[in-house]
Order: sequence, then structure tokens, then C-alpha cells
Amino acid sequence: MVNNEEEIYLMLSGIQHFQFCRRQWALIHIEQQWEENVRTIEGQYLHRKADKPFIREKRGNKLIVRAMPVKSNELKITGVCDVVEFVKDNNGVEIVGAEGKYVAYPIEYKRGKPKINDSDVLQLTAQAMCLEEMLLCSINVGYMFYNEIKRRVEVPITLEDKNKVRSIVSEMHDYYRRKYTPKVKTGSFCKNCSLYNICVPNLMNKRTVKSYIEGKIKE
Repeated sequence: MVNNEEEIYLMLSGIQHFQFCRRQWALIHIEQQWEENVRTIEGQYLHRKADKPFIREKRGNKLIVRAMPVKSNELKITGVCDVVEFVKDNNGVEIVGAEGKYVAYPIEYKRGKPKINDSDVLQLTAQAMCLEEMLLCSINVGYMFYNEIKRRVEVPITLEDKNKVRSIVSEMHDYYRRKYTPKVKTGSFCKNCSLYNICVPNLMNKRTVKSYIEGKIKE
């Protein structure tokens, strides 16, 4: 997302791609390449219920907002929170169109069973950082909702993870400015990537300097 020639806002969702594989992130966000696989299709199906923008649902002392757009001017990232749950609390902040004060909790929807990894935590932390900046509040916890068990798991929002987000986003901006798509070492994890058929054959077809020289000699 480009606001002007100097100010570029990257997609918050790219943090997860970047953590999984920097090359995958560059292929998607710099080279604009994408392919569907079973995992991405399942993920889209899961998010259909959550992704109903600007819909507010009142449940007792809770206000639930789905597909809430968020951004951070500090990090220069923008994205969408699957769900933000606002819980009435006198120590919270005022929300436009709602009476009283509320504390915000970002909730990220995930397929499968609970298996919290760094990329999930950092994506949720980035959402919390955006909300903190937008609402002028402090967020100490967020949640992962796992579709298979139909239950949420609490995730602490720590200063350490916030610093990791800042470092990763800075590196993402550096790659984006340079239009740099890195080479990576392939592994078993590649088979879970939606860009496997685009990325791996291209990597494997690259000739080494040694093979190039040997080929020239044989000519």
C-alpha cells in the first residue's frame, strides 16, 4: 500500500510470511506472485465468518468488531485484525459510538489445533501495536482462536516481542526498498509453501559457478 512516493506501508500479514521464509515474502509482496494450496484455501474458509468488516456485535459488556482495519505510522504497516474484542473496563479507553470505556484484545483465527509459533505471536503482537497506536492504549494480551478445538488461547504481548516486530518490519522495508528477493536453502518445510511450484524449481535450476565453468570447458 503506497500513500505517496516517499511513504510506503507494508502489509501486516507479511510478517508471518517473512518469518516462515524471507524468499516467500519477497515473491508475494515484491514480485506479486501467489498460488493456492490446501492450507491457504482452508485458511480462507475459516476467515469468512471473521472477515465481515465494520460489523459490531454487542454481547453483554463486550463489543466485538470483525475485520477491523488497523495501521501503524511508526512501523508503516497496515492490515486487518480478524476480530477485536472490546471489554468494558473503567481503566480502558473511549470507543467512538459506544458508551463507557473499553480494553481492547486482538483475536487471530487459526486452523487446526493449538500450536503457537513465533510467526503467529509476532503477527498478533503487531496487531496489538497498531491498536495501541490508534487507540492510545496499552495491550498486554491477545488471543489465538483455534478452529479445530473451538477455543481461544491467551498470548502475552511482551516488550521483547514488540522489539522483534520492529526489527523484522525494518528488514522488510529494507528488502522492499531494494526490491530484493533473497535466495534460501531449501528444506522439508518448502512442501508446505503455497509457492512451492514457483519457487523451488526456479532455485534448483540455478547453475553453480563450478558447473558453469565446467560446461564452458566441455564446449
